[in-house]
Order: sequence, then C-alpha cells, then structure tokens
Amino acid sequence: MQYKVWLQEWLEYYVKPTVKQKTYIRYSEIVADHVLATLGDLELGEITPHILQHFIIELLKSGNIKTGEGLSANSVNGIITVVQISLKCACGVGVITDNVAEKIKRPKIREKQVLCFSAMEQRKIEQAVLYKNKPKMLGIVLCLYTGLKIGELLALTWSDLDFEKGILSVTKTCYDGKDAFGRFARVIDMPKTETSKRLIPIPKQILAMLHDLKRENRCEYVIASGDTPVSVRAYQRSFEALLRRLNIPHKGFHALRHTFATRAIERGMDVKTLSEILGHKNSTVTLNRYVHSLIEHKKDMMNQLGELLFVVK
Repeated sequence: MQYKVWLQEWLEYYVKPTVKQKTYIRYSEIVADHVLATLGDLELGEITPHILQHFIIELLKSGNIKTGEGLSANSVNGIITVVQISLKCACGVGVITDNVAEKIKRPKIREKQVLCFSAMEQRKIEQAVLYKNKPKMLGIVLCLYTGLKIGELLALTWSDLDFEKGILSVTKTCYDGKDAFGRFARVIDMPKTETSKRLIPIPKQILAMLHDLKRENRCEYVIASGDTPVSVRAYQRSFEALLRRLNIPHKGFHALRHTFATRAIERGMDVKTLSEILGHKNSTVTLNRYVHSLIEHKKDMMNQLGELLFVVK
C-alpha cells in the first residue's frame, strides 16, 4: 500500500472520529502541504529511518511552501508527530510490521523567548482602551488581569461570569475554522486540556468594568461587536492597530497573557497559584516559562533585604 493511500484512510477512520475538529484539520493540512509530495508515492514498506531523517533535514532547509526557506524546529516537530502517529497506527492495526518512525531524531526546540509589555506600555494600553468608547476592546484589559488566551476570551459568555462570587469560569475556547461547506466559521470547542478548564478570581476593579460592559452588551458573548461575536483574526487585527496607534513595538496577542504572568510574579504571587490561574499542566511548566521573571523578582527581594541590612548596620 502506498503511504498516501494509508494517510487518507488513517485521517478518515482513525483521526477524524477521535480528535477535535481543529486537530483533524491541522493534521490534514500537514499531510497535504508537507508529507504527500515527498513521501506519498512510497510504498509503506519502502519507508526507512534514513528516508525519514532526510525528509526532516529538507524541511529544516527549505520546507516553507510559501517562501522556500527552512521551517522552524517547532514546525518540523509538528510534522514529525503526524508521521509518527500515522505509522504507529499502521503498525498497530497490522498494515506494517515495524514502526520505523520511532527511530527519527527530532530537531532540538529552543524555548521561545517570553515577550511581555513593560509596565509603561501596559499603562498606555489600558488608558487607551478604557478612555476609548469601544466596548469590545475591554477584552484586552481583561486578559491583562486574568491571563486568558484569545480563544478563551472570545468564547466567554455572560453565563461564565459569577458576579456575586467574582469568579470567571473557563469552559471553552474558540478559533477561526471552516464549516462543512468550506466557508469561514467561528468554531467553539472544548479547551485544549483538562487543566485548561479553570476558575479565575476577577479583581474587583475588573469586575466593575464587566458590570458596566454587561449593561451595554446585546450579545450572549462578553466580547462582541454590537450583537455579533468577534472572530479571532478580527480581534488580533484590532489589537495590532491599537499598538500601532500607541507606537508600541508589535507583540502578538499572547503577550498579554505573558504580561499578566510577569506582573503577578513581580507582585509576589506564588508559582502554584499562577500555574492554576494560567491553566498549566503543572507548576514546572510555569517555572520553565517564567524562570527569568522569577529570578528578577528574587533579585529585587534580595536587594531590598540588602538595603535593610545596610540601614541596620
């Protein structure tokens, strides 16, 4: 059997019924964009660890289908995952006898630098949002004080807010996808992991802001344009336009989440609490991601202690 034939069967019978639609779409796109052209015509028995390793090196050198440049190690590892899962499944159901993909050597992924806004930049963003009469933009301030991801923010409904207890429930997310007819659609889905489902205490100042927003809102979703919910890309564009208007260097929307985490550490929040608020799998993830901020916070505390000792002396 040719690999391309197996890939189609694997996607249809083993992936589509068992994963989220978003995952199925992503796997299908990886297969179509990166796997079929190079490996698709090979018989499953012809695929060797050497062929797969050569495939990986070529992706790193020139795997970007738009520019012809190399793909990042992170992108290549995503492609490797699809190849490995598909061949592991083929081995599991008896289509092949040996899973050669287990012998692939993955490229090393460098931890991405955590980008966040400075305290001054954050202040400028907050003032611009709070003094401009665009209710939907208040979601930016909400993210700065809760650490929500953009999909979680835009999937938030008023029923997810408990104003009496001051608690926000993260129970779903959203993304820009396609419907059964291939048309653009705003897709509501379950959070990525079980730990992503969480309760977040809302600062009282933000709670008051949300009270005012609810009085003006005509939609079931907290962040809306009139009575229409907002798509992820449209909200990202609005955020990018805001940064340009304020002459703040571009950072992705996710920088708001990093900014929340950084400010929380600076103000002494413990890592376990921060990890739970962010919905991380465990505290180690939080430690690894924000180790620089934690070290800087500890240095500040030690310097303050040093100043105290100097005064005592």
